[in-house]
Amino acid sequence: MSSSNAAPEGPRSTDDAILDAAAHLIVQLGVRRTQLAEIARRAGVSRPTVYRRWPDVQAVIGALLTREILATLEGTALAVRDRETFVTRVVEVSVRLRDHPVLGALLHSDDSDLLLRYVVERLGTSQRGLLEALRTGIELGQADGSIRAGEPTELAAMVLLIAQSTVQSHRMVASLLPEAAWRRELARALNGYLAP
Repeated sequence: MSSSNAAPEGPRSTDDAILDAAAHLIVQLGVRRTQLAEIARRAGVSRPTVYRRWPDVQAVIGALLTREILATLEGTALAVRDRETFVTRVVEVSVRLRDHPVLGALLHSDDSDLLLRYVVERLGTSQRGLLEALRTGIELGQADGSIRAGEPTELAAMVLLIAQSTVQSHRMVASLLPEAAWRRELARALNGYLAP
């Protein structure tokens, strides 16, 4: 269920089969009803095969989120020299994350503890990957003079927080911010924050 459009380079790995099965179940049944035994069955592997890789369903979901979030960066280089292009691409990645079926199922889950654990309370592998991509783009924009001075990692962390909170709160304000306005106002907030 990875969002990459590249042609497969051979048979799927066991890990991908397990994560694909988990993704399908999360979208179809919801996070709370996704069980390890059903993930294994749908992936065509035994439960011990899954347990050798991840200790429980939450760990499978964590690995799935990492894979899917990092895949949203594919094909959208954030390493550009001018602020406006950088911001346009950050908005593009934000839309992909917002509209991703697995991430959407997590965001709309009634399991608030899971949402807090994977999206709010910890800085996981996927968020570190996003931060690194943002930091690189910010450094290039600073060298170009289109992004203000400041510690690139700190600016990247704030860009991540602005975009992440906008994505998480999208449904709450959808009637007030139609799609075009949502994109425009996120871009305006990011441009205003990063402008020299």
